[in-house]
Amino acid sequence: MSPVSLRTSRPRAVAGVALAGCAALALTALPGQPSATAAPAGKPSRLDHATLPAGDGWGSAEGGVTGGSGAAPDRVTTVTDRAELAAALAEPGDAPRVIRVAGAIDANADDAGNPLECADYARDGYTLDAYLDAYDPETWGWENEPSGPLEDARLASAEAQRERVLLSVPSHTTIVGVGSDATLLGATLDIRGVENVIVRNLTFEDTFDCFPQWDPTDGDTGNWNSEYDSVVVYGSRHVWVDHNTFTDGRRPDAEQPEYFGMLFQQHDGQLDIVRGADLVTVSWNVFTDHDKTILLGNSDSASADDRGRLRTTFHHNLFHNVNERAPRVRYGQVDAYNNHYRQDAGSRYGYSWGIGIESALVAEYNAITLPRGITPDRVIHQWTADTAMTERGNLVNGRPVDLLDAFHAANPSNTLGDDAGWVPTLRRELHHPLLIPLLLDLRAGAGRL
Repeated sequence: MSPVSLRTSRPRAVAGVALAGCAALALTALPGQPSATAAPAGKPSRLDHATLPAGDGWGSAEGGVTGGSGAAPDRVTTVTDRAELAAALAEPGDAPRVIRVAGAIDANADDAGNPLECADYARDGYTLDAYLDAYDPETWGWENEPSGPLEDARLASAEAQRERVLLSVPSHTTIVGVGSDATLLGATLDIRGVENVIVRNLTFEDTFDCFPQWDPTDGDTGNWNSEYDSVVVYGSRHVWVDHNTFTDGRRPDAEQPEYFGMLFQQHDGQLDIVRGADLVTVSWNVFTDHDKTILLGNSDSASADDRGRLRTTFHHNLFHNVNERAPRVRYGQVDAYNNHYRQDAGSRYGYSWGIGIESALVAEYNAITLPRGITPDRVIHQWTADTAMTERGNLVNGRPVDLLDAFHAANPSNTLGDDAGWVPTLRRELHHPLLIPLLLDLRAGAGRL
């Protein structure tokens, strides 16, 4: 049976949930979501060999996601620092492997475990003060991107940091946190050109770029652009990202300075799915306190890679105080259901669902919590004309709101259609959106398995 139907009829109804029983239901374990805690670092864990349940989103289509399930004992490794993690990822062979992360691992560390500061990566005389002096728009101008010795020094410095923080993930791998405090600080898990990967029960904190580039040609006012996402799925298939927490943590954007009138942005995305990546399920995660959160497809010109791919499901995720891209979609058939989009008063907010070129987003039965002053029409942003999305069954502050109607009313010249052209079928269980905020507060994020 095909994993999706191209019918335009309504999807099956929300699983029956009596509102009076919401609290009781929220306290019970859901299918595929056992409630026991992870084993200590030295003992086997049921999480080591977990697989994505059948019918659980796009990741379960065409063979599913098994990761390192069934790994031999000598392919199950517990790591406690960057050097051990890098060695476990680089272990040769394509047989299944399980990497268990215990405690906090800082990617900005040398092989002896000593912490590295931004100054330790600086090459060829790079300093931020010198860079600011060289490319101040008052002297450099607004017409050209930086070039010359200090931009070359910035690139060399950035490459030195990249060699430390970017960690390549091989096929048939499960990376799972042990207990409730497993954390990757400043790290990028680069899932690139591989197959069958599981990432679970980890906190990703402060994936930051020491050496952002100033681009005066970016928009009307210029911008600082940074590298590194906490997790990148690049040209890979069958990936399950589950029960993780993504946060800027110790380095929030709100505390960063402005240079040339723009935020010195040291963070890029939290999760990017790009360049022909396909069959991904993103479930039960917390994405919090971030600007550019999730990107599906990173270029309008990537049609050769992305058309017919980027099929991704987002369900039971909490998006808390994220400014935009939750997600922004190009090309892919994307299913977003039973998520909670929550903004607190005073937090920056651009939009949640970005509709880009040839995107086919279905957004149903989500809970959206907005403070006074943020109107429902802002949930959707259309980047490309003559696109469409399916939107139904969503609640704003506990009340049904037709978000497409609100968007159309606020943007009368828009061309956003109301039919994404496909109907999701890979949903194991739907919950009433009134239940979702409580359910996710109890169950979503790292340490909740």
